[in-house]
Amino acid sequence: MPESSEETTQDSETPHPSSSRLQRYHVLLHKAWKWQPKPARYDPEKPPKFTLWLNILFGFASCFTVANLYYNQAILNRIAETFAVSFERASSVATLMQAGYAGGLVLICPLGDVFPRRPFIIGLVAFTATMWLGLCLTTSFPVFSAISFLTGFTTVTPQLMLPLVGDLAPAHRRASSLAIVVSGLSLGILVARILSGVMAAYTAWRNIYWFGLGVQWLVAGGLYIWLPDYPKPSSHPKRTLTLKTYLQILLSTIHLLPTEPLLLQASLIAFLLSAVFTSYWTTLSFLLSSPPFSYPSLPISLFGLIGIIVILSAPIYSRLVIDRVVPLASALLGLAVELAGVVVGTCIGSWHVAGPVVQAVTVDVGSQFTQIGMRAAIYGIRPRARNRVNTAYMGVSFCGQLTGTAVGNRLFAQGGWGYSGSCSIAFIVAAIIICLVRGPREKGWFGWSGGWAIRRDDLPAERQDVEAPAADTTGAGVTVVGAGVKPVEETIGEEKSEREKGGSEE
Repeated sequence: MPESSEETTQDSETPHPSSSRLQRYHVLLHKAWKWQPKPARYDPEKPPKFTLWLNILFGFASCFTVANLYYNQAILNRIAETFAVSFERASSVATLMQAGYAGGLVLICPLGDVFPRRPFIIGLVAFTATMWLGLCLTTSFPVFSAISFLTGFTTVTPQLMLPLVGDLAPAHRRASSLAIVVSGLSLGILVARILSGVMAAYTAWRNIYWFGLGVQWLVAGGLYIWLPDYPKPSSHPKRTLTLKTYLQILLSTIHLLPTEPLLLQASLIAFLLSAVFTSYWTTLSFLLSSPPFSYPSLPISLFGLIGIIVILSAPIYSRLVIDRVVPLASALLGLAVELAGVVVGTCIGSWHVAGPVVQAVTVDVGSQFTQIGMRAAIYGIRPRARNRVNTAYMGVSFCGQLTGTAVGNRLFAQGGWGYSGSCSIAFIVAAIIICLVRGPREKGWFGWSGGWAIRRDDLPAERQDVEAPAADTTGAGVTVVGAGVKPVEETIGEEKSEREKGGSEE
């Protein structure tokens, strides 16, 4: 009996072959995940430079990631035919994807201030690409709709890259570096609509989804090889994210708008310009498909090519202008050009195609140059909370897109092109007023203290109360954030106490 029990004990301690095999696979996968190519390895004593190549990679990744949201817009009729559903029901796919993107913007992007950026960004891209395969294969419309929402929810990597550029780019090149990524975003919208329309006209509509699958894995591979493993911006490496901390992060994101004058000013301007932008592009198809133009769908879809010149010139303009003047001056210049173009387009657009052409160019000019200038400004507010700052800014901007679509369509239905254009003029005038009530060097909510000079005579200093004590600026001008930074809970508490102290002193 003792020998029997001893044998039983030994048998129970011997691992099962299948479990040991699973453990080996787990170890191999863990090593493969943790292994980093040489260009991606981070050396705190010699941090990697933020090179032009890495900037272009971010722009490429932003272009073909944000394109996920717009492939379906030009092929909704083909989707309806394939799944044997009404066009109204098929159009819900586009709505679900945009709703998922809005949810990811609010719930995922603030976590960029907590998690290490490299695994977080690559993981999101890989997860989206894996789920995307379902869109290529499924024959069920409910499944197609559900996956569309889920992939839209995780297609937020461009909004994680923009704050990262704000972290890494030198202050004197921040605007031009951001312009490359923002141009990638805008180009992705045009590329998605044009490619999907052309490919669906000559091949099966699923091919655009197969194209999207391939390019997403290409993006994931490029980021895996070249994206350095930059440290976390604000959380302690030994702390784990809890529900309480997560809710604190979300609440602190909302709290930024009523406590940061510059962020609120930039967000309101973004709201109004986003409304103008979406109002124009949603009503343009109605205008061009109706008399006196009566254009078919292909020329209308190619109308978006007009904005490519503006998109590609944005980095050059940003390097020559936005990097050298205060962001507010660039915003006012863009708004003035946009106002002139919208007035011309509204006046003559009902009877001559030159009107919509002029308006397309100037709307893109105003949106691009104002957005780049405002982003360059807000990323200097709180270096430890750049993802939350970006989330607040983009949340308000997204509300502007929804407003522009709803208001533009209703006004066009009531009074035509003139009504929707007049509303856009009013929005731009309101944006100019918001620019003028607060100067570029004003610390409070209103006024022009600090002078009227538009030229930057020095680099924008980071706010003293949020500087990371261990942040180090290398000779290349790259700020390294992460080492020795306090946890999110302490950061939020300190920011709150310092704001209260500052308010009592005032």
